[in-house]
Amino acid sequence: MNIMISNTSNLAIYEQIVEQIKDAIIKQEIKPDEPLPSIRSLARDLQISVITTSRSYEELEAEGLIYALPGKGFYVKPYKRELIKEKKLQLLEGQMSELIRQCKSANLSKEDMITMIHLLYDN
Repeated sequence: MNIMISNTSNLAIYEQIVEQIKDAIIKQEIKPDEPLPSIRSLARDLQISVITTSRSYEELEAEGLIYALPGKGFYVKPYKRELIKEKKLQLLEGQMSELIRQCKSANLSKEDMITMIHLLYDN
């Protein structure tokens, strides 16, 4: 698993970590019951605060995606991959709905939007 932090992202650093770990779980880069990097080592690798990495793990644990074993670290919960994928699809549907609304307000036809998607998707 390779986490990259972007200073130009609209997401907070802890949210970027959460999203990238979710993506790694969906893509099966991290398997169920596989350990995540320790909070301290992740903070060191990313050159960020331990508080930030701790918040990321707390968020993932609150969502039921990871679990902690005291003294051993954090692990991916089994069978949550499809749930994460469904949540991501819901988020994308909301974003696409907003994009469609904006395209309609700019008087773009469905065909114009589809053409734009094809051009951007292939880049």
